[in-house]
Amino acid sequence: MSKPTTRRPTNAMDAAEALFAPKKKVAAAPVIERPVVPRTKEMVSIKLDSDVIAYFQEDGPGWQDRVNDALRAAMKSEQG
Repeated sequence: MSKPTTRRPTNAMDAAEALFAPKKKVAAAPVIERPVVPRTKEMVSIKLDSDVIAYFQEDGPGWQDRVNDALRAAMKSEQG
């Protein structure tokens, strides 16, 4: 029969080495950095109702800017 292995050292020298062994470094949580330049656009994915998209697309190109302006106006009215 083989001798069962233990997790803890059995002699004093092994115990001391285990005590002073370098610890594994824990990785820091990633930091999400926001754009430094004000008013920079950030690509996002958002689900909107098809009639809302159609409303903003009626006037042609630039509909995403119009959606952004509408959201900004809603944000400002909520704040003030």
